[in-house]
Amino acid sequence: MKKHIGDATLELVQGDITALKLDAIVNAANKYLAHGGGVALAIVRKGGSQIQVESTALIAKRGPLVTGEAVITSGGKLPAKFVIHTVGPVWHEQSEEESDQLLRKAVRSCLTIADEKELKQIALPAISTGIYGFPMERAAPLMLKEVVDHLRSQTKLERVVFCLYDSASYRIFESALAAL
Repeated sequence: MKKHIGDATLELVQGDITALKLDAIVNAANKYLAHGGGVALAIVRKGGSQIQVESTALIAKRGPLVTGEAVITSGGKLPAKFVIHTVGPVWHEQSEEESDQLLRKAVRSCLTIADEKELKQIALPAISTGIYGFPMERAAPLMLKEVVDHLRSQTKLERVVFCLYDSASYRIFESALAAL
């Protein structure tokens, strides 16, 4: 599913984010960038140890990320040139409203880095909806709205892709996008 927002395209795809050949993909990371499970592990497995080495060096230099923050590393051996790592909220560690704001901030941080690096294409997963427990039905409209708002601003991005792992997630995002 595609939707045109100004000069940019917002797209939903179902599949493996590590296979996408874009300027950057987003990793739903933990605050230490220890890529031991989920999307993060898949990214390091396919992209090689260079991604973990760069991540470890970033944390050694600056300390752990805070929820909503993002940083960038190379894409290693991935088809994507870069990986933008962000920390989304863990559901029920704070109020629902604060969780919503932190999820939007995580998405916004990724898009800001993409603009700073003058990237044209970026793919995001459904941040925080895996082991962090954020309800997919709640996350989808929040994340989509944040991207739409960003694409309506002064941005260099031409294409933003939400890469959803399974058909159930895709359908939730598809419904949320149709409702925007």
